[in-house]
Amino acid sequence: MPSMRAVLESRRKAAAVRVEELEAELERVRSALAEAEEVLRHRVIGLEQYLEALAEEDAPAVVAEGMSQRKPVGPRRAVPHRQDAAGDEVLPVDYQALMAAALEAGADGLGARRAAVVLGWDSASASRVEGARARLKRLVERGWLVEEKPGRFTLPAPEQDTAGAGRPDGGS
Repeated sequence: MPSMRAVLESRRKAAAVRVEELEAELERVRSALAEAEEVLRHRVIGLEQYLEALAEEDAPAVVAEGMSQRKPVGPRRAVPHRQDAAGDEVLPVDYQALMAAALEAGADGLGARRAAVVLGWDSASASRVEGARARLKRLVERGWLVEEKPGRFTLPAPEQDTAGAGRPDGGS
């Protein structure tokens, strides 16, 4: 009959082998999950682009004074033009969060990587950063933000009276 110590040592070794097998399986599952999440991100972006393209085809061209003639982009969630809205409370919640972050960023402007963080997304993922950039660009297209420096999104300057509209000092 084997000794108690030999039995316990055998059980410990078997448990250690099982732990190693499970850790290896866990790593394979994590890797497969990361790949599946990346595929999902690409599919979501593709679907959003497809829906936007469909909306562009269906929407009439909009011409506003001082703006170029462009078809409005039609995302899954409606982002109204700024001139059609009383305040940013008409924006979807995630766009309101981007507006608040742009206000907080001030003159430095809000970048796409920071916008991804504001939205609760992984800022290390290129697809998530590009998704955040697309939302910022949509806010620019709709007049909510401006992009004076490439990649830096800020709130537009407060509207001046029409008499001083062309000059920063408000004079004629």
